[in-house]
Amino acid sequence: MRIRDLGEIDFFLLFASLILSIFGVLFIYSSGITSTGVLVSNEYIRQIIWASGGIIIALLLSMVDYKRLRDLSLYFYLATLALLVYTCFFGRLVNGARAWIGIGAFGIQPSEFAKITTILFLARYLDDTKRSPKSFSRFVFSCLIVFIPMGIVLIQPDFGTSLVFIPILLVMTFIAGVSTRYIIFLTACIALTVIMMVLPLWQIYILHNSMPALLIIVNPRFIAAAILALLLITAIALFGHIKYKKRYFYWIVYSAAVIILSLGASFASHKVLKDYQIMRLIVFLDPDVDPRGAGWNIIQSITAIGSGGLAGKGYLQGTQSHYRFLPQQSTDFIFSIFTEEWGLLGGLLVFALFLLICLRLVRIMRTTSDAFGSYICAGLSAMYIFHFLINVGMTMGIMPITGIPLLFMSYGGSAVISAMTGIGLALSIYVRRYRH
Repeated sequence: MRIRDLGEIDFFLLFASLILSIFGVLFIYSSGITSTGVLVSNEYIRQIIWASGGIIIALLLSMVDYKRLRDLSLYFYLATLALLVYTCFFGRLVNGARAWIGIGAFGIQPSEFAKITTILFLARYLDDTKRSPKSFSRFVFSCLIVFIPMGIVLIQPDFGTSLVFIPILLVMTFIAGVSTRYIIFLTACIALTVIMMVLPLWQIYILHNSMPALLIIVNPRFIAAAILALLLITAIALFGHIKYKKRYFYWIVYSAAVIILSLGASFASHKVLKDYQIMRLIVFLDPDVDPRGAGWNIIQSITAIGSGGLAGKGYLQGTQSHYRFLPQQSTDFIFSIFTEEWGLLGGLLVFALFLLICLRLVRIMRTTSDAFGSYICAGLSAMYIFHFLINVGMTMGIMPITGIPLLFMSYGGSAVISAMTGIGLALSIYVRRYRH
């Protein structure tokens, strides 16, 4: 650990995260003001403490050689897995998810830190196998590393946080040189799963018209028969590929595997997802289906953003938040308050700061001489950009409500500290980018 390393850190990256954290404190304070001007929440005080602690952690990490974390990454990974399992059984139940553990007022959300430890361990594995010619096995083991914590988080159930692991996996394996066809395979499975999961809901709640072709997607007998038929086709095509070495047999196996996995995953999702999570998907398609229930948040959020105009109503002058029209306004919908009071120009400023963070991470990833550090930056950039796109898209009504916070700005100690931990790792990599 060297103090002089502080003078060599990426100040653009630190500056962007610091400004976003300040914005978060300001508008968490605003969210606690009522229409009569009375402050009814002390959340902003806690956020100041958490953000300050996060900045200190980032600066301390920048002085530590990140390569020392390489051998510890497995232990960090296993420790967070243990915490996630413990949380599933003994965690606090908040907003339908058992995702927090703690004593009294103090609590942490292990899934936030699991993202960081998963990035570290996956980066180590990809670095260890970078010269391996077996791209398929690299991808399979990478999926296992990511899907284990993701699956435990999904059981809690915290659907939004579990989604963050997917772009981390896709981006890191792509940067690590894993064959593109495997990455496309997983992407296609996810996309088809979402489509087959949403179409029956769209038919029932929005179209209000019976289409047997869509209803059979959730029929257990049809799914079992379809999977059996596809497995038979896969077996025949696989035999043909092995015996005759024809390329089209390979693509038959490839396509059939995508459909089989998607059918199974979409059917399982209808069994695993809670009613309120399903309603979030429905109101994303049409908020007016339940305007005073599940669609209320999206409608009020869009109203708040639209009412801000170009320059906003002014700090502490917002009405949607102060009249308490926006639930969870200091967490999920902090961007709605921000743009209502600071308008489109304020929103563009937040866009610019997140863009700056991602561009700096990409620059560090491209300039560092160490593959381990490069993979870490790839995972961090995927995490930050996914959080931003989903949260901001959610507040605008172009993404379903998933409960994903806007990193640095949303209220929550675990989220801001884990986000700052990622910044600290990136700063450490930047300082040592030319060192072997």
